[in-house]
Amino acid sequence: MRNKYFSQSVRSEQKLYESIVIESLKIYGQDVYYLPRTIVNEDPILGEDVPSRFGSSHKIEMYIENTEGFDGEGDLFTKFGVEIRDEATFVVSRFRWRSVVDAYDNTITSDRPREGDLIYLPMTNKLFQINHVEHEQPFYQLSNLPVFKMRCQLFEYNDEDLDTNIDVIDQIEADNTYQYVLRLGGGGDDVTRYIKPGETATQLIGGGVTMSGEVVKYSDSDDLLYIQHAGADDGKFHNFIAATTITITGAIDRYADSSFTVATVNQQFASTSTDQNEEFSTGSSDFLDFTEDNPFGDPENN
Repeated sequence: MRNKYFSQSVRSEQKLYESIVIESLKIYGQDVYYLPRTIVNEDPILGEDVPSRFGSSHKIEMYIENTEGFDGEGDLFTKFGVEIRDEATFVVSRFRWRSVVDAYDNTITSDRPREGDLIYLPMTNKLFQINHVEHEQPFYQLSNLPVFKMRCQLFEYNDEDLDTNIDVIDQIEADNTYQYVLRLGGGGDDVTRYIKPGETATQLIGGGVTMSGEVVKYSDSDDLLYIQHAGADDGKFHNFIAATTITITGAIDRYADSSFTVATVNQQFASTSTDQNEEFSTGSSDFLDFTEDNPFGDPENN
C-alpha cells in the first residue's frame, strides 16, 4: 500500500501548477480566435453538415507546440493545383478555456474544445480545423489535467458562413464564397442608399418561389450588389432574375426595406491563378442543360 501521509492531490499545489501553466502560455503563446461550429442542416444518413455556420469568435491565448514549422505533408503539387496540408498542435489551459470560451454568457454547451471547430491564427492569417482533442497530456501530473491539446489541420473553406464580427476572418468568406453579382437599376433613393453587409436580399421569381441571400457588399460607384449563401424557399435550384425588383431589408438608414430593379444578373467564382473555374463554367453550357430536373443524367422523356 502507498504511504497515506503523502499525496499528489494537494489542491494548493495543483492550483500553483495550473497558474504556472497559464502564465507560461501567456508568455510563450499566441493570441488566437476560437470559432465554434454551429450545425445548420445535418445529414442524418452520412452525418455531414455542409452549410456550417461560425457565428461567434473568442480571443484566447494558445501555445503552438510546433517549433520548426508546421507538421503535415506540406505543399503538394497535384493535377488540380497546389494543396497546402499544414498541421499544428495548439495547447490551451483548461481553466482559461472554460472561463473565456465556455463562459456562462456564451452559447457553447460543450465543456471542452470540439472536433470540427476552428482556430484562427493571426500570425499566419490562417484557419485551422480541430481534428482531435487530447485531454490526457501531460498525463495526470499532480493528479491533475491542466491543458487541452488540439491537433489541427489547415482549414479549406467550402462556402461556410462566417459571421464572427472580426473583419479579417469574415473577409475570408467574402473572398472565397460563391456569389451572385446583381446590377441594380431604378428604385430606392440614389442619395440615401445605405446597403450594408449582412443584410438580406429577397426576390420573388415567380410561381410563389422566393430567392433570398446575404449581402456581401454594395458598390455604389457601379451599382453592383454582391450576394452570397443564396437559395430558394422551395429547396430547388433557382437563379435571381433580371427585370424584376429585389428587396433589401434595412437598405435605407437600416430602418426600412427598399426595393430596386435588377438590371443584370451574373455569377462570381472565387479563383486563383491555377484555377479553371471560368473555363469549366463556359464549357459546361455546351453539354449540360440546366433546364432539366437532372442535368447530369438522362434527358427527360427519353
